[in-house]
Amino acid sequence: MKTSDLSKLQYYIDSLPSKLNAFTEEEFAHKTAPDKWSKKELVGHLIDSATNNHHRFVRGQFEANPVISYAQNEWVLATSYQQMSQELVIDTWKMYNTFLLNLICTISPEILDKHMANGHTLSFLFADYVSHLEHHLEQIFEDFDFKA
Repeated sequence: MKTSDLSKLQYYIDSLPSKLNAFTEEEFAHKTAPDKWSKKELVGHLIDSATNNHHRFVRGQFEANPVISYAQNEWVLATSYQQMSQELVIDTWKMYNTFLLNLICTISPEILDKHMANGHTLSFLFADYVSHLEHHLEQIFEDFDFKA
């Protein structure tokens, strides 16, 4: 696994909460269109991503081909992030990502680099997770330039 992916996630855990809290509740919950996610819902989607990747990172250690998928729009709607407080959404994102970073750091290099039946390694899945996070940060922050 690339140390840079670990460093990036640690950087985001350390820096994002204050940047997200700089938005007013109105800005954080604003939807540009009824069928578009607000910043709050985007962060909620990132919580859902953390939840599902938690399963991948754990089950990938002992299952040859863990099949984990989710209907992202339905998850965001069913979880009702838009009705939650800004503080709860941000704190939950930070907590879950701190947990995932700790989890990834405890997996042996041999397991991280073992190929699953789908051809991916846990290292690849973690790098993909960080890349997915960055993709959505670019949607949340118009001037996204704080990559680690």
